[in-house]
Amino acid sequence: MASSGRKSTSRIPSGPIAFFLSIILVVIGLIQLVSTFHTYATNLAELNALKKTQAALVEKNQELQNDIARWSDDAYVAAQARERLGFVFPGEQAIRVLHPEAVGGDASSDSSNTSDGTTADTLPWYKELSYAFEEADKQDDANADGNANADSPGSGGTPSSTSTSETTKDNNQ
Repeated sequence: MASSGRKSTSRIPSGPIAFFLSIILVVIGLIQLVSTFHTYATNLAELNALKKTQAALVEKNQELQNDIARWSDDAYVAAQARERLGFVFPGEQAIRVLHPEAVGGDASSDSSNTSDGTTADTLPWYKELSYAFEEADKQDDANADGNANADSPGSGGTPSSTSTSETTKDNNQ
């Protein structure tokens, strides 16, 4: 009966230990919640991307079906053969206009100016490069001729630094 004198009550932790345990449980729950929402958002973005891809593929499929239906029509095939390949029916005479801008007049104003506003009479790039090299060589030749005249004794010019050093070496020997 001595056991009846003692109260057997289980103690529920209180104070700072209970507070820290409850904080830990809340943090673990928040981590699980955030992880779940992140997975949901990722899957939703992937689903939207797949829906856009599917819509684009359905549209492409419809275009291809329309192309198949068009090319199944003999009149369309004949028109394309005449337009693209220049085919003619027996008995017809084919006439090809080499410069359609001369006939219509609209393309002549467009072809005279390129996209940067210069005329269409410009040289190809390799000829322009060759011309630039020739001009540079002419300038180098002109500079060399000018220096040669300045170095000559009768020109009244001052001698170059290399000729001065050569004369100094000759005097020392």
